[in-house]
Amino acid sequence: MFSRIAAKYDLANRWMTWGQDVKWRQEVLKKAQLPAGGRVLDIGTGTGDLARQAIQLDKSLFIVGADLTLQMMHVGRQRSTGECVVWLCTDILDLPFQAGSFDVVISGYLVRNVIDIQRALAEQYRVLKWGGRMVCLDTTPPPADFFHLPVRLYLRLLIPLIGGGITGNRKAYTYLSDSTQTFLQAEELENCLTNAGFGEVGFRRFMGGVIAIHWGTKQLKSSD
Repeated sequence: MFSRIAAKYDLANRWMTWGQDVKWRQEVLKKAQLPAGGRVLDIGTGTGDLARQAIQLDKSLFIVGADLTLQMMHVGRQRSTGECVVWLCTDILDLPFQAGSFDVVISGYLVRNVIDIQRALAEQYRVLKWGGRMVCLDTTPPPADFFHLPVRLYLRLLIPLIGGGITGNRKAYTYLSDSTQTFLQAEELENCLTNAGFGEVGFRRFMGGVIAIHWGTKQLKSSD
């Protein structure tokens, strides 16, 4: 599915979010507290929008973009600063890195698509150094009240229409809408981060609750 929409994936994101996705990625990178010369892992990197935006902020970073979809990464590799990212095709649930390999792990629209959320978070925790930061951007179900009805209608009706119209694959964006509505609430995902061992966990909602950014830190255990 992602291979079929790779060429126009980023364009669809801009139109569906009115360009706000760029600002959300800026917020992800701000929360990540990127260290100069640090090692950064962008998992579920897709076309590498997040990784490439990080490189534009600090060219001293060593950034690995990891994903299962080769076609998405091929598209990203051809774009500005794409040559500065180390692209890797790998399973997010079984990362090929030693423990403590990265200062920061970031992701955009990944967690909603994995079959085992706790394992995905555990792998991110494992490959982080002590004190390292994890930040993820994803869609979440908007609150089920009257005031958020326009947001729910936009998600259910217009997202498949806009995304499908741009990419020619309406099924992919019907999946986006359906999987968002059945995904964890932001508070539930926050609990998942805590259960995975992260400390200093928090989140912030955007776009009427359809988008949330979560973050956490791999804290040094008192017994270590």
